[in-house]
Amino acid sequence: MSKFNLVPLLSSIDPDESYATWIQVGMALKLEGYPLSIWEKWSKNGSKYHEGECAKKWNKFGQNDDIPVTGATITQMAKDRGWQPQKSKNIAFDAKLTDDDLIIVDSSYIETDEFKEPSRENWRPIDDTIQFLKTLFRPDEIPCIVVDSFQDKDGKYKPKGQGYYFHTCREIIEKLKDRHNFSEAIGSYDIAAGAWVRINPMDGDGAKNSNVTDYRYTLIESDNLPIEKQIALIKELQLPVATLTYSGGKSVHAIVHIDADTQQEYKERVQRMYQICIRNGLTVDTQNKNPSRLSRLAGCWRDAKWKDKASREIESGKKQFLIDTNIGQPDYESWIQWMEDQSDDLPEFVNYYDIKDNLPPLAPELIEGILRQGHKMLITGPSKAGKSFALIELAIAIAEGKKWFGWQCHEGNVLYINLEIDDASCDARVAAVYDALGITPSGRNNLLIWNLRGKVIPMHQLAPVIIRRAKKLNLKAVIIDPIYKVITGDENAAGDIAKFCNEFDKICRELGVSCIYCHHHSKGAQGLKRSIDRSSGSGVFARDPDAILDMIPLVVSDSKKTPYDEEADRAAGIRSKPTAFRISGTLREFPAFEPVNVWFQYPIHVPDEAGFLNMAMEDGSLADIQAKGREAGNLVKKAKKESRVVQVDTAYEALSIGDEPVTVKAMAEYFDVSERTVKSYIEQNGKYKCGEGKVYRNE
Repeated sequence: MSKFNLVPLLSSIDPDESYATWIQVGMALKLEGYPLSIWEKWSKNGSKYHEGECAKKWNKFGQNDDIPVTGATITQMAKDRGWQPQKSKNIAFDAKLTDDDLIIVDSSYIETDEFKEPSRENWRPIDDTIQFLKTLFRPDEIPCIVVDSFQDKDGKYKPKGQGYYFHTCREIIEKLKDRHNFSEAIGSYDIAAGAWVRINPMDGDGAKNSNVTDYRYTLIESDNLPIEKQIALIKELQLPVATLTYSGGKSVHAIVHIDADTQQEYKERVQRMYQICIRNGLTVDTQNKNPSRLSRLAGCWRDAKWKDKASREIESGKKQFLIDTNIGQPDYESWIQWMEDQSDDLPEFVNYYDIKDNLPPLAPELIEGILRQGHKMLITGPSKAGKSFALIELAIAIAEGKKWFGWQCHEGNVLYINLEIDDASCDARVAAVYDALGITPSGRNNLLIWNLRGKVIPMHQLAPVIIRRAKKLNLKAVIIDPIYKVITGDENAAGDIAKFCNEFDKICRELGVSCIYCHHHSKGAQGLKRSIDRSSGSGVFARDPDAILDMIPLVVSDSKKTPYDEEADRAAGIRSKPTAFRISGTLREFPAFEPVNVWFQYPIHVPDEAGFLNMAMEDGSLADIQAKGREAGNLVKKAKKESRVVQVDTAYEALSIGDEPVTVKAMAEYFDVSERTVKSYIEQNGKYKCGEGKVYRNE
């Protein structure tokens, strides 16, 4: 599967473009693991689609392909047609939506109206031109109109020269009203070519970008969609359109408000508008970015022929006619705000008095007394606490409807996502846990395992894939182990982690599942902290989940008898010594529970039903620190005492001078202790004896 979702990129590619393009898209989608339905849905956007043709081709893909076509082909196609990947930025969470969120239209199901040109009898070209100019330009502004053209080698007519830019909009309109003739007011144009106008007002000294006086509009044009669909998408997106004109060809021309103060702001706003349009299925021509761009002038003929040139009677042709003016939002900023309002995906306000007598039912419990269906749970603990085994035990408990750490689980389908260990090791762990629990897999529900070690992608990319793949699996829980593999941004930054945790909300909401995940403790002793504060990183980890279960090691003295029969363990081939943990919790939906003590005897956790661990100290707690302090002090004293005893030999040799005996007083001064203490050292040493204040070797 490709590392990111290829489906949005398809809106940049025309299925009617060529047979080769159509086939390559299908081959790439199949290779990357997408279903046939995605290719069919995209293909239906074109006029060449035939029912059943996609399925026939799809079944043959991969059989005789010498060179596989991958998702990179679709990415490059999209880039060549104007799509640009959004640059990743490590910035704090912003409550405003990103452009990736501003997708409000499913272009595959947009409703369209029949497109009709006005009849020759009902069309008044001069009125169209006047209305067009009055809408776009202020009276004293200078429009730049181009009537000269030439026919290129490809047979297409194209504008020639800089155009007519010597009169104000007021002056041009007055001429049109007075003479009722386009050619006499502005200049004659070739009816086979049509006429054009620059989309922004000019200064009267030229027709370059530098001559633009107001960065007011951009041109939205798409010539690879049916006319009806172009118009429907423009209206559905509420683009701030000043004028909407039929070009007389394959497209409509929407001159759209950008309302920028500077050329740089114009460039940024145009780029943003184009990308939002593309993401919503309106594949715009990205060559129209410059502010002096030409657009078709309403009120002119195109591809036309004279029946009688003298009488100005036209035999046939296409009309560059004005479809509408001032539709959608009034300006660029209003449009962006409207898009965000449509895209927030938030529910409506609810009046409590409307629902107080018929309150909605609470979500059913998944883990009784701990977690509801559709809610989130975080398990925290130190390294090697068996967190992964605990999650596997939970996955089995849900799949089989068993108890977990003493809490009853309601059975259903569950997906366990392994991000950390290789496939074989993960599968072996599940088998070992089933065996140790004494459970035979019933098969009543699905325990699905997704091994992603070495294939991990960031959570904001992984979440949509989980949702898409699991949509029809009727899951009750998704378990992600561990989350450090998919965290993006700074683990200690509240904004980054808030955005990260929102991905779990999406999974819960879209699939109706409980999302369960684990995270490690921060460095250092945790016993002096509240259980809610022990996870590494931002405090958002503690505030976000509906339930937090924390595992902290317990201090169990080697001298104390454990409830495990060592002889039986050895006979069974169990070599590891059990470790002890206390599980405490912080719950949003349920009352607090008494901490649960468990033994971790590889590969499962076993509740301490005998109560052996009730009085055990938590590792790093105040009692543990004090006990370790006392023990350390006693050890220091013992070592010092033992050192003194050993050093009696050294002191005796150092104080021996000739035949003079060593005195107790001299040895006391040597050690800087009392004579009574020295006598104790000598007695414990065993090689010497005291008498009449002197020290002698034993014979």
